[in-house]
Amino acid sequence: MLKLDISKVAPFVSTETINAYAEGVAAALQSLEDGTCPGNDFLGWLHLPSSITPEFLAEVKAVAATLRQECEAVVVAGIGGSYLGAKAVIEALSNSFQWLVNDGKSPVILFAGNNIGEDYLSELTTYLKGKKFGVINISKSGTTTETALAFRLLKKQCEEQMGKDAARRVIVAITDAKRGAARTCADKEGYKSFVIPDNVGGRFSVLTPVGLLPIAVAGFDIDQLVKGAQDMEKLAAAPFAENPAAQYAATRYALYTAGKKIEILANYQPKLHFIAEWWKQLYGESEGKDQKGIFPASVDLTTDLHSMGQWIQDGERTIFETVISVENSEHELLFPSDEENLDGLNFLAGKRVDEVNKMAELGTQLAHVDGGVPNIRIAIERLDAYHLGLLIYFFEKACGIHCQLLGVNAFNQPGVEAYKKNMFALLGKPGYENETEAIRKRING
Repeated sequence: MLKLDISKVAPFVSTETINAYAEGVAAALQSLEDGTCPGNDFLGWLHLPSSITPEFLAEVKAVAATLRQECEAVVVAGIGGSYLGAKAVIEALSNSFQWLVNDGKSPVILFAGNNIGEDYLSELTTYLKGKKFGVINISKSGTTTETALAFRLLKKQCEEQMGKDAARRVIVAITDAKRGAARTCADKEGYKSFVIPDNVGGRFSVLTPVGLLPIAVAGFDIDQLVKGAQDMEKLAAAPFAENPAAQYAATRYALYTAGKKIEILANYQPKLHFIAEWWKQLYGESEGKDQKGIFPASVDLTTDLHSMGQWIQDGERTIFETVISVENSEHELLFPSDEENLDGLNFLAGKRVDEVNKMAELGTQLAHVDGGVPNIRIAIERLDAYHLGLLIYFFEKACGIHCQLLGVNAFNQPGVEAYKKNMFALLGKPGYENETEAIRKRING
């Protein structure tokens, strides 16, 4: 299962202080359950795991099987929550050198529509030349600039290389049930499509087809992913003393009110890098409102101890650290002995590499606590689909609770629209004439 250890927060914020928030957490949980919280039209994620049926998963797996059989590569086109969850799970479960050891049984999973990089898109389309490839287009509206641009390029190339009939079999739309450009295109072209529920926002959408289909195409067990989330859904509804999501939310809030404004999510397993990227969006976009919220940052350790370690140890004391720890590795590798011992490391000979890593984790945690950094530890038994399901729903539920404690709407993102308005004005989008004139005057003085 998943274990939460907040004992190394006690030197900075007492257990009694954290427990004092139990009543506020209970009220937050009730407001989520009752649908009385701000943004209550986006609570579909709350009981999403328990609503997923075997029949639905079978449908997702059937479409995934078609893409796996017919494609050498599949491009997932989406941005934000429309790609981060899938990428996080796929990267966590994949062989670290998957591109070099690909056995031909699974297509290469690529991502696009998450940037406007001309070189990236050019290199992607060059890579896909001559290949049988499919596209999973993920967009509620179909008009998000980054994703729409990528999909235009990919649709055109797929049809040119494979013909429209074949392309129709390997292009899948995940979009709104009735509205939007992506829905219109899917209906017109006859693409297989899945619906993004209206009441589930992008950053909470990993357990919808948005995440499940790409993960299944990559060959991973979505049944176990969902099972983990279902088990955590039950646990995260328990009373405070048995509820790790509630305790994590209360601990974060206690630290925030004590002046700790930055949370650094750390891991000692390189495959968790994109879990941290997903987490940053989930928390940053959910709670960064009304000049409130903890700033979410992340590091990959021990790698970043040689770059960010100095700042974490001795920098401004406005931070706390949350460590995701994987208790059991999937492989066993022993530290070798060396006859000359020039590096002086023969004292490690015969030890598992993971033991060395665990001692690095513990040593770093103790050093950071001594340096004034409160430390939270989240441990999962192993890095597999089931435990990732646990972790995903744990973070989602804790995020929903913490935003209620902060008094912000967890489910909107008004600040995201500012850059779009300026970009469209600068590009001369029809309907933005007044904004274009105003921004040009501002730029030109």
